[in-house]
Amino acid sequence: MTQSDNTVKLEANTESRHFGLRLDQVLADLFPEYSRSKLKNWILDGNVTVDGDVLTTPRQKMCGDEFIQVKAEMEVQTASLPQKIDLNIVYEDDSILIINKPADLVVHPGAGNQDGTLLNALLAHVPGIDVVPRAGIVHRLDKDTTGLMVVAKTVPAQTHLVNQLQDRVMSREYEALAYGTMVAGGIVDQPIGRHATKRTLMAVRETGKPAVTHYRVIEKFRAHTHLRLKLETGRTHQIRVHMAHLKHPLVGDTAYGGRTRLPKGATEECVEVLRAFPRQALHAAQLSLFHPETDEWMTWQAPLPDDMVQLIATVREDTKIKGMDDY
Repeated sequence: MTQSDNTVKLEANTESRHFGLRLDQVLADLFPEYSRSKLKNWILDGNVTVDGDVLTTPRQKMCGDEFIQVKAEMEVQTASLPQKIDLNIVYEDDSILIINKPADLVVHPGAGNQDGTLLNALLAHVPGIDVVPRAGIVHRLDKDTTGLMVVAKTVPAQTHLVNQLQDRVMSREYEALAYGTMVAGGIVDQPIGRHATKRTLMAVRETGKPAVTHYRVIEKFRAHTHLRLKLETGRTHQIRVHMAHLKHPLVGDTAYGGRTRLPKGATEECVEVLRAFPRQALHAAQLSLFHPETDEWMTWQAPLPDDMVQLIATVREDTKIKGMDDY
């Protein structure tokens, strides 16, 4: 396999085990670093030859002992422009990039955020990443959620990482501060779908997609709980929706938790910090995955950002002054 500029060239011989399989199935077996949909499109576009003949039928059966060649141009993203934006890079090599995303950084351009996004920053930081779908973005964090994200710098790396997500192999752990005092950890296994009336929000719905969140208590306060959460699935707003479903929405999450809740008789400092906290108190603290090239299991951690450190310290001090039972 070679990839120069935007051109991909692949060559392989089929084997006896491929007898009777469709061309698209054989390509998926021979070139697993590329998605099935991309391989199918290359067939349809006439980019695949078998023993020198162009085949454009994905369902064409193979006999084995054929010589397959693929020569295709990778689609370049032109809608977004590169922008020089500072990134907090935790790790980088030729295949992947791990960043610690700050609050207020939108991951992907959308309504109201056409530029100044992580995608714009990646187009500037990694020359050639415009041939990778979504500029290598494998998973997203909400605008106001901080923490670790992995970005694929090549198409094969992205395919590998997306497969890890779909197979629930990649591990993502978060820290959050939720309203209310939770007694113990547990699991939320509730499907999530688009909200019935508020179309920009998600909700627990019977018709939604499966969603599983594991959580455990790090520290209890008189009116709040510091949590560690692990995603088994990756639905939009999953942690925020699941915690709101448990009646323990995240501090600062006005979309799913409503207005700020103030503990009875809270200290002046506690009231001030809670009212001023500008976002959901959620941080992607740990990311683990198999490296797409070396297959090594790797783990990265990102400490809580300063605003969450101050928030937790403040509710801890309020609990110390007022006592656990005074709520």
